[in-house]
Amino acid sequence: MAVGETRLEGKVALVTGATGGLGGEIARRLAQEGAAVVATDLVGTPIDDLIAGLPGHARHYGATLDISSEDEWAGVIAAVMDKYSTLDVLINNAAAGSLASVVDEELETYQKVIDISQTGTWLGMKHAGAAIEETGGGSVVNICSILGSVGGLGNSLAYAAAKGAVRTMTKNAALHWAQKGVRVNSVHPGFIGTDQLMERYEGTDRHAAMLANTPMGRLGKAEDIAAAVAYLAGDDARYVTGSELYVDGGWTCA
Repeated sequence: MAVGETRLEGKVALVTGATGGLGGEIARRLAQEGAAVVATDLVGTPIDDLIAGLPGHARHYGATLDISSEDEWAGVIAAVMDKYSTLDVLINNAAAGSLASVVDEELETYQKVIDISQTGTWLGMKHAGAAIEETGGGSVVNICSILGSVGGLGNSLAYAAAKGAVRTMTKNAALHWAQKGVRVNSVHPGFIGTDQLMERYEGTDRHAAMLANTPMGRLGKAEDIAAAVAYLAGDDARYVTGSELYVDGGWTCA
């Protein structure tokens, strides 16, 4: 058994956007380390298939969740409390994006990105974070982005706006909960070579720009993000709150 494989044994961890490339790998890593995973995603996504493929699948739970809906958040947290009577970890992973620039973006698309990627993250902290506090404390990990801190490729304006807000909301919430047993941190991926990303961009100018501006000269892997999340979720990070963990191949230091 690898060192750290059961760091999360006995903990209940809720993951949003769990059937995507990053979300699925995060759910698998948390399950491998012993957590009971509450995997959530939109209606029509393969949540049951994900649960069936996780280590210790019988201890996990799947639920549909539109993170931009406060009513749905309240319903999912009630179901989690009914099933487990506790919640220890929230991974705010679900998000929506747009590639449009500051002059090309449309108001409707901009608002949709904000509703999901920014407001949805806040609602997760409001409802799941409160449950974590009430049941003994734990960890909130917000999946942010390098685009929450730097300009990236000069497009994706709405996504950058949302993730910039997630970055500072994380610090604000960390201060709110600093003496209440809930740690709040953000993980900032660079460009990660998920299947979805590679299908869309491999061989394009955008793909070349991602590589050219990453000092390590390669895209990251979903496993790299999952490893960072697992660290922040567990007790090894018990004195870490309000921090930004960049997993970006050096993008933000160049």
